[in-house]
Amino acid sequence: MSMDRSYLFVPGDRPERFDKALASGAHAVILDLEDAVIPERKDQARAAMQTWLTATQAKVWIRVNPADTAWHADDCGLLALPAVRGVMLPKAESADGLRQLVSRLRPGQGMIPLVESVAGWFEALPLAQVTGVTRLAFGSFDFMSDSGIQGDGEELDSVRTQLVLVSRRAGLPAPIDGVSLAIDDNTQLEEDVRRSRRFGFGAKLCIHPRQVAGVHTAFAPTVAQIEWAKKVIAALASGPLGAIAVDGKLVDKPIALLAESILAETTSTS
Repeated sequence: MSMDRSYLFVPGDRPERFDKALASGAHAVILDLEDAVIPERKDQARAAMQTWLTATQAKVWIRVNPADTAWHADDCGLLALPAVRGVMLPKAESADGLRQLVSRLRPGQGMIPLVESVAGWFEALPLAQVTGVTRLAFGSFDFMSDSGIQGDGEELDSVRTQLVLVSRRAGLPAPIDGVSLAIDDNTQLEEDVRRSRRFGFGAKLCIHPRQVAGVHTAFAPTVAQIEWAKKVIAALASGPLGAIAVDGKLVDKPIALLAESILAETTSTS
């Protein structure tokens, strides 16, 4: 699961889009009952999802409505279906609440808490340490709204860093960064995803199938990074014991491990 780079949301009340989402190449598809569906259509969306989930051979995630809403209990009824790979919980703020939801999961199903409020951010480590949680995700735009922070770039640097460190501390894969609003701007999308990668995130939430390929490309090591890693490994293989320099910079153990990880990622994604 840790190599999933793209998580594509699909509105739960648009069942005609479900198979198209699966065909997009996204590593994970999330059928959404929360933000993408207006209150008047929640029940209709859930019924449409149940019909599709009962018939499909695919495995997808579902985003249920928050625990304090009238729809949450009915949404969770869908977790019993074999096609449901796991659940994403929005507005995650309580480790006890997560444990209650995890208790409803079958073996093999996962749980992704969405950290998208100030309260959730302050509880991020307890959330990440709940048994059954497979990865954290960052709801950056909801977080901006809740916190009063105006901007999803450098304004949220410290928040993103903390989620990455918390995930590492809890032994989870690198977290999933929030959505990019760039749907038709590949340059902006690449910039957004490269920033996510630099900050230590391992995946990105997507709101349109057109974003998927760009997310995969931007998460992959660059040609320059691959060439550098090859030079480092070659120098280590041929160099004498002791200090080795590549491009005028000393290669120590952390640098060697970084080079190995870049080449390993290249192999796993090719």
